[in-house]
Amino acid sequence: MDLRAIWKNNMEQYGAYPVLIFEGREYTNVDCDARSSQLAHVLIELGVKPGDRVVVTMPNSPEAVVAFSGVLKAGAVVVPVLPLLQAQELRYIFKDCEPKVVLTAEMLWTKVKDAAHELPSPPVIVTLDDAASPRSLRTRMEQAPTSMPQVAISEHDPAALLYTSGTTGQPKGVVLTHRNLYTNAEAAAEMAKRLPTEYDRVGLGVLPISHAFGFTMMNVALLLGDRVVLLPYFEPKKVLETIERYRVTHTAMVPAMFHALCHYPDADRYDTSSLAACVSGSASLPPSLASQFQRKFGCLILEGYGLSEAAPIVTATDPTKPIKPGSVGLPLPGVKVAVVDENGNRLPPNEVGELIVSGPNVFQGYYGKEEETRQALRGGWLYTGDMALIDEDGYVFIVDRKKDVIIRGGFNIYPRDIEELLMSHPDVLEAGVVGVPSPKMGEEVAAYVVVRRGAQVNEEELIEFCQKRVAKYKSPRFLKKVGYLPKNMIGKVDKKKLREWASEFISAVQS
Repeated sequence: MDLRAIWKNNMEQYGAYPVLIFEGREYTNVDCDARSSQLAHVLIELGVKPGDRVVVTMPNSPEAVVAFSGVLKAGAVVVPVLPLLQAQELRYIFKDCEPKVVLTAEMLWTKVKDAAHELPSPPVIVTLDDAASPRSLRTRMEQAPTSMPQVAISEHDPAALLYTSGTTGQPKGVVLTHRNLYTNAEAAAEMAKRLPTEYDRVGLGVLPISHAFGFTMMNVALLLGDRVVLLPYFEPKKVLETIERYRVTHTAMVPAMFHALCHYPDADRYDTSSLAACVSGSASLPPSLASQFQRKFGCLILEGYGLSEAAPIVTATDPTKPIKPGSVGLPLPGVKVAVVDENGNRLPPNEVGELIVSGPNVFQGYYGKEEETRQALRGGWLYTGDMALIDEDGYVFIVDRKKDVIIRGGFNIYPRDIEELLMSHPDVLEAGVVGVPSPKMGEEVAAYVVVRRGAQVNEEELIEFCQKRVAKYKSPRFLKKVGYLPKNMIGKVDKKKLREWASEFISAVQS
């Protein structure tokens, strides 16, 4: 259960092979293992000790993969940070976790330096990608031993500190142990072995590996002996070219990526016949989008559910069992789930309540936040804050975030239901629904929609469309067409920003 051994185990089971392909160049598992060990030795020379935090913020690249492993081999705690964050966001994380070192890329140097400016305990900021730079560790790494340093840690020691997206407040650092992450990757790998494919397994790594979902999928790939074609960022044309060129068999993406590929005008020009299955996670996938993607590309979409606090995968769709539309599948091996009411009482099948999770993947707690940890971890269970139901066969259906549920006149309204209804309209591409304060009803339903190019449908027609299909109290009271929906770094609709938009819009309408 020691993540430091994942490369060693990979080589013992599969031998030497090109594990990564990046910008046309192959990188073997032997080379990646050696380089990460060299980095670990250099980090120790820089003063990194077991338990110290080391931030890794860089785009997807072989250097990023090496960085994660090198930090762990030094006995330190890796803090993955999305490279798209701005200096102010980085500064908050730096202040919170007080990293000893920040590993970054030359292209991000100025921003990272600005973020660390005038911190009480400034970190050492270094890069890995340009050997000619005075900030690069490349030359020092080449002179370091290629064997893993002998550092004593246990499977219960922290391995990663993952910061939540902060959609409901400031980001919180999720403390995950080696055991949390290893067992979760093992369980996900067992499920992934069941994916149907007629070709050798070739994965496409387009999720940011600095995000919990991408980080774990990289570990899964190593456990399965996959080759992974790594892309620095998502771009539909590049994704389709890569699938065709390398005969990609599977990938993991977020719903925004599926949406972009479905609507890319030249998608039919590419041979994507090797693609057997795609895993969707991190945000809810509208059933209409799943059906459209599967028809267009002739592959399965297997939806799952997770959160950083669960390392992160909780459920996944098993392709060898019946697939239920709208479900996020069954719990991974070793993971237990239940739904409870507001008093913590278990609910029977098909009743909506808060989803709770138990298993070896559940985190230790929030870094430096005892009260928040007590609220999330109760009686051996993780309270997820997500509303769900579990049917009689054990399949999980996510209804909505507990904090996103709209209470209008005492009735619960789940934004996801209204979003999926709006997206079933032939002219609607995307929809985002939030609750806004109302003196009369407590809250009202506000919706933002992105319509197809050339569509003539207006706001009143869309509200009427909803009112004909659901109770009027559930229908949007306010609706506005927009050119885009605000999203966070991983393509999830930013409900906090949407509420700000809605408050401004409604104030203008009511004035």
